[in-house]
Amino acid sequence: MTNKGVEPVTAKTAQTHDGGTTQTPTGPDAETKGAPGSGPRGGDQQCQDPAFLLHRGGKMAIQATVPVRNREDLSLAYTPGVAKVCSAIAEEPELVHDYTWKSQVVAVVTDGTAVLGLGDIGAEASLPVMEGKAILFKQFGGVDAVPIALATTDADEIVDTVVRMAPSFGGVNLEDISAPRCFEIERKLQERLDIPVFHDDQHGTAVVTLAALRNAAQLTNRSLGQLRAVISGAGAAGFAIAKILVEAGIGDVAVCDRKGIVTAGRDEHMTDVKRELASFTNKAGLTGPLEAALDGADVFIGVSGGTVPEEAVAKMAKDALIFAMANPNPEIHPDVAHKYAAVVATGRSDYPNQINNVLAFPGIFAGALQVRATRITEGMKLAAAEALASVVADDLSAECVIPSPFDERVAPAVTSAVAAAARAEGVARR
Repeated sequence: MTNKGVEPVTAKTAQTHDGGTTQTPTGPDAETKGAPGSGPRGGDQQCQDPAFLLHRGGKMAIQATVPVRNREDLSLAYTPGVAKVCSAIAEEPELVHDYTWKSQVVAVVTDGTAVLGLGDIGAEASLPVMEGKAILFKQFGGVDAVPIALATTDADEIVDTVVRMAPSFGGVNLEDISAPRCFEIERKLQERLDIPVFHDDQHGTAVVTLAALRNAAQLTNRSLGQLRAVISGAGAAGFAIAKILVEAGIGDVAVCDRKGIVTAGRDEHMTDVKRELASFTNKAGLTGPLEAALDGADVFIGVSGGTVPEEAVAKMAKDALIFAMANPNPEIHPDVAHKYAAVVATGRSDYPNQINNVLAFPGIFAGALQVRATRITEGMKLAAAEALASVVADDLSAECVIPSPFDERVAPAVTSAVAAAARAEGVARR
């Protein structure tokens, strides 16, 4: 967070869990904290582990953007000067965007039920991830963000809580909330709030996947309309990827869960979400297990975990595109995928073509906040994917269908495209 008048703590920069950077205090304040594991619960492993060393005391802090050096500064930043601003906002509520941080800050909200690959670990245990998300917002999009971990898993309680907090924020990023509750929570919040609500596990993944697939198709001289895709995983990410691919004009897409292909004629393990999936996917009417769907398929997208048999991969179409994104173990190991695919992508940072949400969510929120959008539309997501894909440009190759998170062109391109799309779709307020 920016600081115009307060002496910052000296800091060191280190890489975060999903590709960003963070700062850890190294000055006198850091010395007072002690070493990780020095307390009664500590241990030698924590003392030596660099992850614990980096996280000691948290990964973020709030700093003032104005100085408070004397009585005059205090009288302007707080009473009596602040009363003028409060009264003006009370008379004209829209001024809150000009005279507070509201339009520059996002709430990162979780209930800790679907944290990374850890599952339901609870609110407190989710905080290191939420802090990481917040610093990625700042690092890659210039957007301030506040981690908020809620001590409830009840969908209506989460919605009511976020609605009550909403006056303090310009947007809400839902994070690591398990399906199918995440769908209900996002929908209800969108209905009740006039600020952007975005479930990153769904839409961030979908935007980056579409961008990479656009470039992979171009590299192999095909259009999206010529591709038949198979998605392994019918949860939050699988649903959103299927939806955005259909919106973008994919030839066909079938989604598979543990019971096989999700189709309208299937009765077993069909939730409302899966019935909705069946209504706009699998035009070919395929039935059976994942292996049946992969026979002759052009694209595999994995957001489920597990392992796909090599024999099934071998039956995919020529020049297949394999996006095996489970972490830390892709559904199809890259060594196997490269035997049969023209392009391979994963969710890991140690292989080329990482499908990383940090490529999307900072710029999407920056663009939405820039124009004070009331919501994030499908058109804004499609615009973000197209802008992200275009950054690759002349660098396009089998090992570069998506840019690096550290490519400085990414956030400005996505921000500009999202802001323009918001204006075009009539959801911008400036």
